[in-house]
Amino acid sequence: MAPYICSIVPPYLLEGIIQSLECDEKHRQAAQNSLTHRNNYTAKRCDRLAALAQPRAARAQHQVTTQQSIVPDFLLKQIAEAEGVDEETKARAERDRGHIQLVTQQYKKALAPEAEGSSGEQHTLAAAGKKTPGVYRAVYDAQHTEDEETLPGELLRVEGQKASLDAGANEAFDNVGKVLDFYLKTFDWKSIDNRNMHVLSSVHFGKEYENAFWDPDRMQMVFGDGHDFLYHFTKCIDVIGHELTHAVTEHTSPLEYEGQAGALNEHISDVFGIMIKQKVEDETADKADWLIGEGCLLPDVKGVALRSMKEPGTAYNDPRFGKDPQPAHMSGYKPTTEDNGGVHMFSGIPNRAFYLASVAFGGYSWEKAGQIWWKTMNSGRVPSRCNFLQFADVTTEIAEELYGDEGAKIVRQAWNEVGVQRKH
Repeated sequence: MAPYICSIVPPYLLEGIIQSLECDEKHRQAAQNSLTHRNNYTAKRCDRLAALAQPRAARAQHQVTTQQSIVPDFLLKQIAEAEGVDEETKARAERDRGHIQLVTQQYKKALAPEAEGSSGEQHTLAAAGKKTPGVYRAVYDAQHTEDEETLPGELLRVEGQKASLDAGANEAFDNVGKVLDFYLKTFDWKSIDNRNMHVLSSVHFGKEYENAFWDPDRMQMVFGDGHDFLYHFTKCIDVIGHELTHAVTEHTSPLEYEGQAGALNEHISDVFGIMIKQKVEDETADKADWLIGEGCLLPDVKGVALRSMKEPGTAYNDPRFGKDPQPAHMSGYKPTTEDNGGVHMFSGIPNRAFYLASVAFGGYSWEKAGQIWWKTMNSGRVPSRCNFLQFADVTTEIAEELYGDEGAKIVRQAWNEVGVQRKH
């Protein structure tokens, strides 16, 4: 089953550029290329999430294919042989590389019914009495290709190595580390899959490519350099947090990428992306700006970010690509066939609910509201085709379990304020 690609820049923004009379042909063509690239993978994304929602037997082959990419031999070989890598990291890479053949041979055995809940890698290492390895990061130069088959590209920096001469590579390396650190320290979650999956990134993807995305087909982050409107993707910690969270979602409660379930999928990525940004900037919920992709818009763009969780629909208003179309309330929700049922458009509704709950709880967003959303995604109560009201109900139940009646009241009120409420 082929996986999907999620990109941080929503399709409606690219469509705005394509249709705008304020943009010249070069800019419209660049936006069209980016949109075409995204659309080519959207159907595959839906297939992957649909497969993850199937019973274990139906998805076994998909899982085997996925797990084989978790421990990339070439990465460990590069770490072990690269100049400038510290000796401790080299030794660990050599040790872990020696396990790969055993791990590969045991994948299907590990995916047997009695191994439910364990990845092939984790099961095999445990059976062999080996300690699960730590996370390795690596950043590569895509050398401006738009062909995923050639990724990751030329190695620029690996775990244990000093900073590269490439500023974008260092930004990607450091910010991926901050995202993983947040998940570990805040939720005791190890890397993307809770089993110390290694994280690869490629910078300089495409020519003047104005986007960034998580590509599960290659199991890595991919960053364009940007051009006339959008840039600095490797600098935006919330962008990286958003994209990596799509992978985390697959390992918690996979939400189908269609309609309200798809909008919740996007919402979850925004929630954890914004919490990571607020953590890095040490901002409490009431003091934070709640802007996603704040650093991605070039200075001459009339706007402040790609999205606003506090006030959806107010992030930008530029004649070259239009006004932010996100509604902040269910009164603005209209079923559509575009963008897989408006997965980017309508994520603003639950986004505002999370903002309202965070501010009502007070303190830092990850202390209470974030814990509720995290435990919701790990509760087993979120169906793959979950709608907004179902998700609201589960978050309210979790809030009551964690923080009593007052917590439940805060969360329910947040959903009520955005129009996601039960009819009496």
